[in-house]
Amino acid sequence: MLPLPLRYGAYVISLLGLAVSLIGVLEAPGWWWGVLSFGLLVALGTHDILQRKRTVSRNYPILAHLRYNLESFGPELRQYIIQSDNEAIPFSREQRRLVYQRAKGISDKRPFGSLHDMRAPGYEWMSPSMAPARIDDPDFRTTIGAGRGRPYRASVFNISAMSFGALSAHAINALNQGARLGGFYHDTGEGAISPYHRHGGDLVWEIGSGYFGCRDAQGRFDPERFREQATQDAVKMIEIKLSQGAKPGHGGILPAAKVTAEIASTRGVPMGQDVVSPSAHAAFSTPRELIHFIRRLRELADDKPVGIKLAIGHPWEWFALVKAMLEEDEHPDFVVVDGGEGGTGAAPLELINRLGMPLTEALLLVHNTLVGAGLRERVSVGAAGKVISAFDLARALALGADWCNAARGYMFALGCIQAQTCHTDRCPSGVATQDPLRGNRLDVDHKSRRVERFHANTLASLAEMLAAAGLSHPRELGPEHVSHRLSAHEVKRFDELYDILSPDELLQGGASRHAVFRDYWDLADPDHFDPPEVVARRRQSKLV
Repeated sequence: MLPLPLRYGAYVISLLGLAVSLIGVLEAPGWWWGVLSFGLLVALGTHDILQRKRTVSRNYPILAHLRYNLESFGPELRQYIIQSDNEAIPFSREQRRLVYQRAKGISDKRPFGSLHDMRAPGYEWMSPSMAPARIDDPDFRTTIGAGRGRPYRASVFNISAMSFGALSAHAINALNQGARLGGFYHDTGEGAISPYHRHGGDLVWEIGSGYFGCRDAQGRFDPERFREQATQDAVKMIEIKLSQGAKPGHGGILPAAKVTAEIASTRGVPMGQDVVSPSAHAAFSTPRELIHFIRRLRELADDKPVGIKLAIGHPWEWFALVKAMLEEDEHPDFVVVDGGEGGTGAAPLELINRLGMPLTEALLLVHNTLVGAGLRERVSVGAAGKVISAFDLARALALGADWCNAARGYMFALGCIQAQTCHTDRCPSGVATQDPLRGNRLDVDHKSRRVERFHANTLASLAEMLAAAGLSHPRELGPEHVSHRLSAHEVKRFDELYDILSPDELLQGGASRHAVFRDYWDLADPDHFDPPEVVARRRQSKLV
């Protein structure tokens, strides 16, 4: 008989242990513990050998489970033990610690200098002034929808879109109460306005392709249901979601098993059926139709600001929409640019990693187009995409944003530990789950105060940075205030690094002076989102 390979050692030892325990139990009852323990291991090993789905388990009975368990909490091991403080995958330990400290109201000061390599390519910084300013009130505001019947003065730092259904009831409740305490807005996400959004916080109601909360029985947009919700005092603005950074151009399905009675009532969908969010809207299909839809929503909402949120992809589509604004003499009151860094929505890996323009390039394209088309003073711009710190805020504002939104930052403020189990319903912190045994453990009063403190302390830090730069308000930030290291020997300010358009430049024949505008501005058509003819030909032949 050939000896058993060493990989069967754990199974053999378990068999021997069971045999010894069975003999021992004849002498003393305490051996029953051995019978139970070794018996379970033998049963596990026997199952491993007999099953046929996992070859590794058949070859390494019992031992294979050590590998599976290590693999299951590998992210936690790397996150807490192996990764450095500055390794941002997706958020670094330094970033998470900063949020936790500010949310708890404890000191976020660090001794002994920066841990960042300031000579490394990609390092960025803000320039201080020899004549610092003084800022007494860090409650920075920007007006959205000026000239409308009910404009909104928004904080420069707000809660980005996260739906009830994606987050737990207690998490939504805590975010909304935190927004009320801190005086900033809470974006509902496309899952509609739930009972947990109704705790006094200002709301931006996001309307997605599923029209949840304003749909008829067939899933089409219902104007009367929309009016009922949009005219509520808590709703300050309406946001049409065209796409999101985590999964641009991709719809979603909420399985029937997860559609609770509360979710069904909130979204206006039947229980016992999958809830589908189509990848495209049914209420419009062309740039002009989208502009008409914006006008219609504004009328139904009693002249509240109406805007869009999108992740930028094909530039000619965005240009076509801007041309429709010009030709229709109508425009959204705001555009929220969602960078490809977005991540609260669970999505296929390829979409998360490789689909959608990162925030820097997307924000620059949107801002430049509106400036060049003479629309920037009428259309406010928000930015979202891994905004955590005051410098993240300042950076986005310097690139053209009027305000910023954050999703994961406020999740950290609620106690999220970046376990990356949001899509499994097993969130350990009770934030991203519909399991009441997990979600109900989140203390709403305590966490809402953490949300308020994170917002307030981040803006206080932004005020310190602005004052040090000699500025009195975020609106004064421009691309000349932030520098980017290209190499150990080359540094450029943002205004040197990036192409910045002048007001009305696109209307005055300036498109030919800028690469992306030269290629696509003149070819974009406000009557459709179709690609220009030269691009369409390339799709038909590799020889073009």
